[in-house]
Amino acid sequence: MAMRSPAGSTSVAEPADENLITLRGLAVHFPVRGGLLRRQPIGIVHAVDGVDLDVRRGETLGLVGESGCGKSTLGRATLQLVRPTAGAVIFDGKDLTKLDDDELRPLRRRMQMVFQDPFSSLNPRMTVGETVAEPMLVHGLAANAAEIRDKTAELFKTVGLNPNMLDRFPHEFSGGQRQRIGIARSLAAQPDFIVCDEPVSALDVSIQAQIVNLFEALREKLGLTYVFIAHDLAVVRHLSDRIAVMYLGKIVEIAPKQRLYESPLHPYTQALLSAVPVPDRAIERRRERIVLQGEVPSPLNPPQGCRLHPRCAHVMGQCRTVEPVLQQQADGHWVACHLYEGQARHFVP
Repeated sequence: MAMRSPAGSTSVAEPADENLITLRGLAVHFPVRGGLLRRQPIGIVHAVDGVDLDVRRGETLGLVGESGCGKSTLGRATLQLVRPTAGAVIFDGKDLTKLDDDELRPLRRRMQMVFQDPFSSLNPRMTVGETVAEPMLVHGLAANAAEIRDKTAELFKTVGLNPNMLDRFPHEFSGGQRQRIGIARSLAAQPDFIVCDEPVSALDVSIQAQIVNLFEALREKLGLTYVFIAHDLAVVRHLSDRIAVMYLGKIVEIAPKQRLYESPLHPYTQALLSAVPVPDRAIERRRERIVLQGEVPSPLNPPQGCRLHPRCAHVMGQCRTVEPVLQQQADGHWVACHLYEGQARHFVP
């Protein structure tokens, strides 16, 4: 039986259990209200607008794009922390969008999130031991208080913290330590899948590498699957197996990390990579710098056709009216750009 590809077309049949997460036509729209009492609808923010994406078991999928493109909203909608406006979120064969809160509860244990800000994501009135233990209490993963204490201490060791600090409060820890506590909390529920929402962007550069290495070690040890959201392309390259590039609510390119960095196809991806500094001065002087003109359009009123066309140096007539779809250009490399239409490899069932 043929299976839909990330582009929404038909591809070679794949094993049914290869993907842990499958997004199809996912959209998240937020109404904007104005007027005296803010009751009058004045527009809709198209935060995520028709995303097809697969996340394979055991992989790390990097999700990159500039601020405001919808990365965090996509991650939250995948976990149903934000309910989608349209589309399907299939987790291990079950469409989460069709489940109510009671039906979602047993699945929530298997899906966790590490938040961006380690300073605001921990309850200041709870000890860090209580914070990490809470998922075990909610999901009944320990028989008694002694077992919870032992498991919490073991989680602290797993993320590189001293178990003797269980009874301290969040304000007694540094930013890097607080993020480790957040990671321990996500692991307490024994998940299969974790959304990492820019988990190192609020940390010192010297600490970022330690946290990224911790994520990598945990994936190998526990068999985790990640969606790693970031705007730092160097971090994403180190950790990810594949990378999806997002612009104004749309996925514009997906590829294995090495192929994406060596042969980016979409003009937006090329501009992103050209902005990454290179430590070698000779290479930095020789390479082409691609600068997109203008500002990012408002998600309240996204452009017709290709959403990049007002800023793209390669714009054509059809770019202004026809929205490009993701098409496969090479093995595992998908791009949504009219420049490559007719060059795609088409598959039959």
